[in-house]
Amino acid sequence: MKKDIHPDYHVIQVVMTDGTTYQTRSTWGEAGKSMQLDIDPKTHPAWTGGDQKLLDRGGRLSRFNNKFKGLMGK
Repeated sequence: MKKDIHPDYHVIQVVMTDGTTYQTRSTWGEAGKSMQLDIDPKTHPAWTGGDQKLLDRGGRLSRFNNKFKGLMGK
């Protein structure tokens, strides 16, 4: 690695949304600082499954289903 072109890599504390903490190495902030997360794997719908519902009011999904309705054998 070239000298003096890379950011400082140091230990920080990460605070999850439920208050749990862990230490990791990062270039964010300064050594010893705490990063408070607004969204983490315990709360984000992408990891928890979420309550996402597919609403289609005659849009893309309906057009797709009509176009390819004979391929699925239903």
